Amino acid sequence: MLFNIKISDPSPSEVKISKKNVCIVTISKNDDEMNQMEDHKKLLEYYLAQKETTWSSQFKKAVMLGPQIDEDNLMIEDVSAGEAALHFLGMSWKLLFALVPPTNIWNGKLSFIVALSFIGFCTAIVEQFATLLGCVAGIEDSITAITLVALGTSLPDTFASMTAARNSDNADSAIGNITGSNCVNVFLGLGLPWVIACQYWDKHNLGNYKVPAGNLSFSVMVFLIVAVICFMILVARRIIIGGELGGPPASRYLSCGVLIFLWLVYIVLSILNTTTADPVVNTKVAPK
Repeated sequence: MLFNIKISDPSPSEVKISKKNVCIVTISKNDDEMNQMEDHKKLLEYYLAQKETTWSSQFKKAVMLGPQIDEDNLMIEDVSAGEAALHFLGMSWKLLFALVPPTNIWNGKLSFIVALSFIGFCTAIVEQFATLLGCVAGIEDSITAITLVALGTSLPDTFASMTAARNSDNADSAIGNITGSNCVNVFLGLGLPWVIACQYWDKHNLGNYKVPAGNLSFSVMVFLIVAVICFMILVARRIIIGGELGGPPASRYLSCGVLIFLWLVYIVLSILNTTTADPVVNTKVAPK
């Protein structure tokens, strides 16, 4: 059963109703039908939001600092000093990514391509600054890669997963975002440079392009061990708490602390192995 409810003539008189004053009510016979109607509602809201998104609205959201204003010019939310400071610090990046085409253009394909290009541009900036800092501080490239570069490229994924977790009924979007981001970083970040390098060396008749493994085997082994422990924690949380994310405060902080500790273990062991191992001499010589 489906019907509409329209709100009008509020009392007392100082109460004002927004333009969105119609609500669709659905009465279902069972939970399965209710879940299906909820999925349809989310899908409809998604398409309506995409239809309303324009380039101008993206730039307005990028520069807009609250209080937030609704369509009737009513103040609905205030902004703290911390939120204002973060807004101005990140405004340049917001304006940059506002150039990404809206997802209603070309069924989102153009938005995906441009957004991926922008992410690659930001990653290149992080890599250059990390390399410069490592060079000035005398830090080896392998240590710079697993600390500064990895942390700089993973923090945006962390905040994206946090947003996905808050806006979703389950942990699929949050954990799927991290998994997908890591896949892009590994497969595209390694595969594409290797393809370009191999083509370059083949063109100049330099033979086979090879990169010494160095301390990679030890680092991968440590990573596999801590990754297995991480999966065990997620499985235990599903069995005991009923979900991979959230739960009582004690379980949240304990899981967070253990996962941060595992990351530190990986970093410390990899750095110790790099500093104590014999240096690997790269014999490749690029053509002049």
